[in-house]
Amino acid sequence: MARHNREGHGADQCGYGYGISYQPDWLRHIKVTRNLESGRQSTKTLFRNPANRRQASPGGRIRTRVVSWDQGLDFEIAVGDPHGLVKRVRVAYSVPSEDGSVVEEVEFTLENKPPPINR
Repeated sequence: MARHNREGHGADQCGYGYGISYQPDWLRHIKVTRNLESGRQSTKTLFRNPANRRQASPGGRIRTRVVSWDQGLDFEIAVGDPHGLVKRVRVAYSVPSEDGSVVEEVEFTLENKPPPINR
């Protein structure tokens, strides 16, 4: 049986803070990718699951929420995965700039596979 979501937090390469609600037995980590002013792209691990092993089956539905109050960013995903075969979910989110004139696309990559359940 799947366990309740846990709460975590992290910061991206621009210093924005994030709140994360995640399934402890599915999520391994979340990476955030941003385009920098120089034109280069930067990827940073936003959050890593502190659990080193699964304690239960993740269940048939993947649920994760990411919130950044500083940026007005808030999304939640729920993906049906009855056979436990989803390895990665990518979300591209349009964030308006501070002056509201330019939209920046920020990509989040949620990855599966904490080590198997201890028995």
